[in-house]
Amino acid sequence: MKIRRGAWGISALVLFAASVHASSTQTWEMNSYQDFVRGRFQGISLSREGRLLLAPKMESIFNSDQAVVWGVAPAPDGSLYVATGHRGRLYRIDKSGKSAVVWTAEQPEIFAVAVDAKGGVYAATSPDGKIYRIEGGKALEYFAPQSKYIWSLTVAPDGTLYAGTGDQGRVFRVESAGKGEVFYATGQSHVTGLAVDREGRVLAGTEPNGILYRISGKDKAFVLYDASLPEIRAISAEPDGSVYAVAMGGSLAKRAQGIPQNAPATTGGAATATVTTSISVSAESAQAGPDIKPQPNPSAAGVVTAAPATNPFAPAVEVSGVEKSAVYKINPDNTVETLWSSKEENVYDLLPWKGQLLFATDANGRVYRLSPDHKLTLVAQTNEAEATRLVASGDSILATTGNLGRVYRLEDRLETSGVYEAPVHDASTIALWGRMAWRADDAGPGSISLRTRTGNSLRPDKTWSDWSAPLTDPAGSKIQSPNARYIQWKAEFTGAQGKTPILESVNVAYLPQNTPPVVKSITVVTLLANLSGAKPAQQTPSAVYSITVTDTGDAAPAMSTGTPTQIPSRAASQQMSISWVAEDADGDRLVYSLWFRGEDEREWKLLKANLHESNYSVDADALADGKYLFRVMASDREVNPPGAAREAELISAPVLIDNTPPVILAAAARKTASGVEVEFEAVDSASPLRRCEYSVDASAWTPLESLDGVIDSLREKFVVRLERLSPGEHVLVLRAVDSANNAGLTKIVLH
Repeated sequence: MKIRRGAWGISALVLFAASVHASSTQTWEMNSYQDFVRGRFQGISLSREGRLLLAPKMESIFNSDQAVVWGVAPAPDGSLYVATGHRGRLYRIDKSGKSAVVWTAEQPEIFAVAVDAKGGVYAATSPDGKIYRIEGGKALEYFAPQSKYIWSLTVAPDGTLYAGTGDQGRVFRVESAGKGEVFYATGQSHVTGLAVDREGRVLAGTEPNGILYRISGKDKAFVLYDASLPEIRAISAEPDGSVYAVAMGGSLAKRAQGIPQNAPATTGGAATATVTTSISVSAESAQAGPDIKPQPNPSAAGVVTAAPATNPFAPAVEVSGVEKSAVYKINPDNTVETLWSSKEENVYDLLPWKGQLLFATDANGRVYRLSPDHKLTLVAQTNEAEATRLVASGDSILATTGNLGRVYRLEDRLETSGVYEAPVHDASTIALWGRMAWRADDAGPGSISLRTRTGNSLRPDKTWSDWSAPLTDPAGSKIQSPNARYIQWKAEFTGAQGKTPILESVNVAYLPQNTPPVVKSITVVTLLANLSGAKPAQQTPSAVYSITVTDTGDAAPAMSTGTPTQIPSRAASQQMSISWVAEDADGDRLVYSLWFRGEDEREWKLLKANLHESNYSVDADALADGKYLFRVMASDREVNPPGAAREAELISAPVLIDNTPPVILAAAARKTASGVEVEFEAVDSASPLRRCEYSVDASAWTPLESLDGVIDSLREKFVVRLERLSPGEHVLVLRAVDSANNAGLTKIVLH
């Protein structure tokens, strides 16, 4: 027997009750660094321990009205020089905060700016770059390295200017106007970062193999570190001989090559950082000598090729789950520590500051602080697309940004107020809000108040509710916002007397609306079931009749009198297996009931109730020939109170059950001039015939064609013509097979 399903047309009936809620209360809790870092910070810092507190005071002191600030350099007189793109402007900000355009370059980008000990200002333009010295408000060409890009400038204590260029990856030493030379050719494409260490050696970071060189003289260099990321972006050499370096995988140099003049900027998104600490020893430091000119490592990370980007700080290649950037410390003995790495954020600059390390990223323009014991603090968030540069100015830290080219100042004193907005939480369905509780340390001066808002769109917009009135009870305040699918909270901090309150955790309780289950599909198949009760698909061996002959030629004692007739047993009967796929969005445990009815019947008959498995088997012989429908009902009543339980059902397509083989009606054989001819008719009561064949004397089956040409109905006529049969008796067997693979046979003896 074979079960045949009709056309794939499944009619689903989902039973919806009134709006009810599941019995299990859910909670949304935020209490760790990873929880809080996904939110939005305004005047708020986040410690590695997952504590929110007021941030150092930050204010915007300069807005360039340009897309990005590429570089910033303080001057001895306390003023600040700011280089921007994509209109190639250089600004000066004096100590009072007053700003003015010093110079507008002919080229669209000023990637680097540097100031020497005497106040001389140098600015490098790109593409087809040149270095200019700005004197008396005028820019005079100082040196032309004949390079496409000038990425970095630094001034040594003796006044020598060094320039890092691309796309030939060379470091130039410029001693005076028009007098310069190639100091070292790295063999890389770009020199993206420069610094001078305590011994006057030049440190050069490169791209695309992420190699940090220490150049001790003309054409003499040592590979200080070969990073796994493509680009060394920023370098800082410390008085104790240690070196800090930033590596990134976004390949800034490659991205910036496609920047058109006056190109608009794009906005980057928020990201999450991870902190790792590892110790490794540079292979180059163990093997290379100070006079060896290293070559690029072909096994290092390859060039990251990207399409032209409108914003060079927007990551050109976003690959989730792999390291995007890292901060390294190279100790005086050349051992290397990975202080921090991230799979989500790009680091653009770093600044050692009062025994700690600050670095800037592209996650909403964040500034992080890393303590000597590797504890990370999110110090401030500019809420720009990226923080591009960090520089010390007196007792303050200056951070520049991209997307909107601004300069922010971070001070030692704290903000007097701040706001933290949590990420939006999805309750998966309309929820009944309960209470909100939080743990805070605000016993001293200052306070924290929390508010909520809700809506049914993923991102808060004007369709969301207004922020609620402040919640007052940390132990559990009733949420007043309307029931909805999404919820967000914010905490408003107020400080006093230079101190900050601290928020440690927040918990939101809610009861999701109970979602009905869904039955997605029903499948009906047949299995072999042993008549003896064994497991399906197993067969009982047929009886065996044997005669044993000894080596003397005598027959063994007879097992029984006479010669018994062997009767091959029927190996198996058919079992019908009905299985289904169902799911519940709330994760509730489901209980099923299975029903059936014939196509010509009106009422459903219960096969099995209270099933927890998603399948059931029944003896196929228990159902007579015909078309049947099967219905599966799923319910979550076992985990929800009676008034809240939901259920759904699905009805299968018609399933044809055919247990009866065709009948063959054969006429008497008649002789012809060349042989024998037999006419017969095959008839089936349930399903159309599909093939017919014959066998002579147990030979191989030979297919037959019906008289009308196509075997496709319940009744078909056939003719068998046998020619040149040998004299004597022959056995002709006719076989007809229906759509359910049932076979009907008849035997005709020919003389």
